[in-house]
Parts: sequence; C-alpha cells; structure tokens
Amino acid sequence: MKVEELEALEKPAIDPGTDHIVGPGFTNATVTDKIANVALRPFRSTPMVWFLGIGIAFMLMQGLLIGSAWLFYKGVGVWGVVIPVAWGFAIVNFVWWIGIGHAGTLISAILLLLKQDWRTSINRFAEAMTLFAVAQAGMFPILHLGRPWLFYWLMPYPNSMWLWPQPRSPLIWDVFAVSTYATVSLLFWYVGLVPDLASMRDRATKLWQKRAYGLFALGWRGSTKHWTRYQMAYLLLAGLATPLVISVHTVVSFDFAISILPGWHTTIFPPYFVAGAIYSGFAMVLTLAIPTRKLFHLEDIITSRHLDSMAKVMLGTGLIVAYGYMMEAFMAWYSGQFYERFMYLNRATGPYGWSYLMLIACNIAIPQLLWLRSVRLNVPILFMLSLVINVGMWLERFVIVITSLHRDWLPSSWGEYHPTEFDWMIFAGTIGFFLTLMFLFVRILPAISIFEMREVLHHIKHRHEPQPAPGPAHGD
Repeated sequence: MKVEELEALEKPAIDPGTDHIVGPGFTNATVTDKIANVALRPFRSTPMVWFLGIGIAFMLMQGLLIGSAWLFYKGVGVWGVVIPVAWGFAIVNFVWWIGIGHAGTLISAILLLLKQDWRTSINRFAEAMTLFAVAQAGMFPILHLGRPWLFYWLMPYPNSMWLWPQPRSPLIWDVFAVSTYATVSLLFWYVGLVPDLASMRDRATKLWQKRAYGLFALGWRGSTKHWTRYQMAYLLLAGLATPLVISVHTVVSFDFAISILPGWHTTIFPPYFVAGAIYSGFAMVLTLAIPTRKLFHLEDIITSRHLDSMAKVMLGTGLIVAYGYMMEAFMAWYSGQFYERFMYLNRATGPYGWSYLMLIACNIAIPQLLWLRSVRLNVPILFMLSLVINVGMWLERFVIVITSLHRDWLPSSWGEYHPTEFDWMIFAGTIGFFLTLMFLFVRILPAISIFEMREVLHHIKHRHEPQPAPGPAHGD
C-alpha cells in the first residue's frame, strides 16, 4: 500500500464542529487506544476515585449478605410485611430493578435496528447494566419465597412427585419472562463483546491477560467469514431481544393488573409500566455514564450528543408516565366506583401522601426542565435530574404496592407498613452489589464497543468526503 493511502486511512474522520457523535481528531488507532487502555492500564495507574467507589459499594454489599443470612435463619418475619400489607420492599425493589434493566436492551437492540449511530458509545455500558440489574431483581422473588432453597419448584422440570407449577400464578410468568430476558440479554452482550475481546487479546502485554481475553474471544481472527456470521447472529439476537423489551415488563405489570384490587386492576398498567421502565433505565444509564466519562476522560467518546439524546428519550417516556398518572386519576373519578375513588384520595392525602407528592415532583414536575436545551447540555444538572428520576421511579413502585394494600375494604383490618432495618439492608446491599459489578466491568472489559466506534468513524468519514460532481447528461 502506498504511503499516501496509509496517510488517508489515518486521517481524522471528522473535522472539529462537524459531528458530535465522536470528538474531533479520532482515527481507528486512537479510538482503539482510548477505549482499550481503560481496561489494560496497570491497577497502580487507576484513579483513586475508582478504589474509593468500589470500596463503598463493596461495604454496602455486606448489607445484602448479612440481611439475607438473617432472613434465611429467621424467615420473612424479619421484614416489615404485615396484614394487610403482605407485599413490601421485596416486590417494590423487584419491579424497580427490572425497570432499570430495560434501557440496555432498548439502546442495543431497537436503536441498532433503527440504525442510530449515537447508541454506539453507550450500548455496551447499558447492556452490562441490564445484566447486573436483572441479577438484583431476580434475587427478590427468591428471597420472598419463604423457602428459597426450593426455588426450582417454580420451573416445569420432570419429577417423581408430579409437582408442576401453577400456570395461573403471575409468579410463574415472572420466572419465565425474567429468565428469558436475562438469557437473551446475556447472549446479545457477549456476542457483541467477541470482536473487542480479540482486540484486547492482541493488545495485552501480560501473558495472563492474553490467555484470559483469548479464551473468551473464541478464536476470533477477524476474517470475512467471521464478520459475516457475526453480523447475522448480532442482527438475529437484536430482532429477538426487541419484543422482550415490551413483553418482560408487561408480564411484570400483570402481577398487579390481573387482581381485583382497587389501584391495581387497570388495563393501562402494561404500556405505563413499559414506559416507566425505559424512563428509569435511561436515568440509570445517565447516572452511571456521567461519572464514568469524567473519571476515565471519555468526554470525546461519550459526548454531549449522547447525553442530549438520552435526555430527550427520558423526556418523552416521562410524558407517557405522566399520562398514565392522569388516566389513573381520571378513571378513578369516571368509573363511579366508591372504592376506586377512595383508593386514589387515600393515595394522595392518606398516611402515605408524602410519597405520592414526592412521586409527582420527581417524575413529572422537575423533569420538565429537560425541555430546555441548556439543561440537557449541563452535565451536573443532568446528573442530578437522573438521580431525582431514579428516586421518583422507586417511589412510584412504593406507592403502587403499599398504598393499594394498607387500607382494604374493612377498616378493622387497616394497617400501616414500616420497613425494618433488614428491608433497608437488603435494598442497600443490592445497590452495592450492582455498583461493585459495574466498577469491575468498567475496569476489566471494554466498556465501549471498539469495533462499532470504528464503524461509526467510517460512516462519518464517508459522509464528510467531497462527493464527485455529476457528469454530463447522456447525449450532451
């Protein structure tokens, strides 16, 4: 190859100010160096903030271990669940974590099929977040079983006692929906990692790193046959994962919607839950991506364009969630049902009215600031808004579960739910477990897709190349 052709290949893909998906001056080599060096750098050169963060997360995770051990020893009576509030933090946190796990598959699968280039800097990060969030969610139904060591009874396996799951139970639907979602998300994440693991294998300087990355790279050589099969598998998995984004949280919403309890028995729950899941999922992506881009100096790869696009998705899904809130209030009034009206008034003005007011503030009122471009491009404010939305979406699950249960048809059985220290320990422990996994992922594996970023550079370069002038018309 001639020297001029080599220089043309290494020429920056974009000029400053012409595109905001990737910062100016990047080439295939420099973008690979930027991403790979985050994972391949020696631990002694890792920022101290990383060690502080994983230390705090690991300490929080001990709450999960201690709380779960005491729960297995004493039973679910250590929680604050009472009659009539038989569902407490376990279900609230389960639905919240499942919602957080939605953004990864949405960014990866649906935006891939829609050919949105801005997904490439955040899709790997979001996919890992999905897997870790679903892992936290999957623990709560098992802990809530009472005899968690018999969790396999929920699955249709051949057994001598002819013991089969009850197909009319929403718990069984959750088992199938969440396990399928987790399996497909894991395959989609791992298949996307294979080319990058091969790049890490080739760039690693230590023998153990070469062997570790090479083992999981599955012998990837980057041949035409490999790329052809890879593209086919990646698109097929994207097409398979797309309906799961809709189905899994729809099934979770059926846990509530199929009951006859006021506040739960409503047909708006499936789309409202899906929109809320995407809402909270994108908020968590921003919560994690903003500190990561600052810590490892990735501002030229996770640019303001990505933050702005995610903020717009949050704004749109937040408006859908607001519509769901309004329809709940409207149907409680329009139905003419005394119990529905009482439930809604009790939700807003009863003992847990503070949680409903905070919910409206965090999920509807404050996020309206995202209409302003100056807010969407202000990184500290956007980070604070993402935290507010995460709190608001947890409060939404708390309000749905607790305020619908604590006052039923008989005033003689009314009661209030108060979470115990073990409820809080397990919840905080799952947050610590989730953050510990995220810290390790960012430090060990490429958190941004190398080959997809190089593909984006190629597309941008092609768009900005001068096109040849049209030739004379035939016959001139």
